[in-house]
Amino acid sequence: MNQEMNGVEAERMHEKVDYVFKVVVIGDSAVGKTQILSRFAKNEFCFDSKSTIGVEFQTRTLTINGKVIKAQIWDTAGQERYRAVTSAYYRGALGAMLVYDITKRQSFDHVARWVEELRAHADSSIVIMLIGNKGDLVDQRVVHAEDAVEFAEDQGLFFSETSALSGENVESAFFKLLQEINRVVSKKPLECSNGNPNGHNNTATLKGLKIDTISGPELEISEMKKLSSCSC
Repeated sequence: MNQEMNGVEAERMHEKVDYVFKVVVIGDSAVGKTQILSRFAKNEFCFDSKSTIGVEFQTRTLTINGKVIKAQIWDTAGQERYRAVTSAYYRGALGAMLVYDITKRQSFDHVARWVEELRAHADSSIVIMLIGNKGDLVDQRVVHAEDAVEFAEDQGLFFSETSALSGENVESAFFKLLQEINRVVSKKPLECSNGNPNGHNNTATLKGLKIDTISGPELEISEMKKLSSCSC
């Protein structure tokens, strides 16, 4: 089914793209951020994956509620020494995948700090999906889903457990995130037309999403794009 979907999406890449949604994937190092992105963008899993250096990105085009959406997904390094550099990449992000490893308690304990950093640098309307990755290692689990659900509900986040290795729930988690971003974006023109005091800023944000005014971000991407360290 995924192969059929990818084939249809490849054809749609030649069609007009209605929106570009920037999504950042954040979380501690070695929780599987790059693997989740590779699974979603290319349906691949690299067994010889290396730590991400700086920031990398991949894209995937799909249709949501009749709109052709290009998801531009940024993979940020989890190591502390890169965080000051990558914080700038939060700007313009409409969604975030916050990933922890269900077999590493520390990665979950740091989730609150990642949320705080994200909200300090990103737009207040950003949609956040909390992801408990490595669900295939359930026998090594140290973070219970109930704890994550409680945190997500308290912080107003969406939540899912995934396995980048098997692909379980990766597709549905990204689709849910993008679907919710589309819902938020679709509401903004209504807010503007209804005299929202922040309507001017919302309009500017929407214009930045339109594919015909994406030249600025695209130029930025061409300057900052780095080759993936995973060669598979």
